[in-house]
Amino acid sequence: MFVDRAVIHVRGGDGGAGCCSFRREKYVPRGGPDGGDGGDGGSVVIRATTNADSLAALLNRTHWNAQSGSRGAGDNSYGRKGHDLLVQVPPGTLVMDRDRGHVLRDLAAEGDEVIVAKGGKGGRGNRSFATSTNRAPREFQPGIPGEERILVLELKTIADVGLLGFPNAGKSTLLSRLSRAHPEVGDYPFTTKHPNLGAVHVGGERVFILADLPGLIEGAHAGVGLGHEFLRHVERTRVLVHMVEPFPADGSDPVANYRTLRRELSLHGGDLSEKPEVLAMSKSELTGAEERREALELETGRKVLAISAVTGRGLAELVKQVCACLRDAATTPLVAEPTT
Repeated sequence: MFVDRAVIHVRGGDGGAGCCSFRREKYVPRGGPDGGDGGDGGSVVIRATTNADSLAALLNRTHWNAQSGSRGAGDNSYGRKGHDLLVQVPPGTLVMDRDRGHVLRDLAAEGDEVIVAKGGKGGRGNRSFATSTNRAPREFQPGIPGEERILVLELKTIADVGLLGFPNAGKSTLLSRLSRAHPEVGDYPFTTKHPNLGAVHVGGERVFILADLPGLIEGAHAGVGLGHEFLRHVERTRVLVHMVEPFPADGSDPVANYRTLRRELSLHGGDLSEKPEVLAMSKSELTGAEERREALELETGRKVLAISAVTGRGLAELVKQVCACLRDAATTPLVAEPTT
């Protein structure tokens, strides 16, 4: 199950209490204080790892508590430090403090991590209170409680290329044709309810990650339909492939649909409308699709590719244009697909 938002409660381990003890040994009448300090509590750490592909693992566990430190002991024995608790999330996860409303860390890449709840410091034993004038102190400190907070984890899909379009534009079919992904494909709107990722190989060891994103409708910037759930994932892509269906099931105009989607990207804010875009007319195997493609090309003044995930028409040219956009937009070249 794909989950892209979770709310969890995290708490660092408490520090162990210090010890009040005196050395008792034969022939040592004034052994003095020997109570050790308590151990520090463990911290809760959130780390981005490719071993996780969604936040589903956090649904059934809402409380994450790190181990507390042990008490100090006599004979100057220090308490054991509590172990840190590691929470693994997918790369692209925003970690936010729910009550304060700020972002603690954007875990954009593999290995990024943040300490979200520090463990408490261990208390001092009576040995550390000894002075030249107080040689037998009985003071000791309890451990300091660990930090705790409620977090909101929000996953924004990291993909090189995102497929845009109204529901039923053929995005899922195209993804299954270009990669080994198997998204749900159906002849009805909103078959895609969460992003699907696939690796598209472009020769040698070069590859880019393609995301089939949920369909967009008018008013998405205000939360209509999948709304922000859709636009949140668009933010992480580097290049957009805008797919326009020649004959929408609702009888709407493809040119108007294109302009509506562009307007939604602009209203959402950020730089979504400024991302490099490849414009394509899907389902070009249908009779009359070429006329619709030419009309869209004339209206927008941009080149519109004719593609068909069924016959394979135009797919090679589409991948070629996407790679060109990625080279222009990226500071680093396409890399080999990570091994699992």
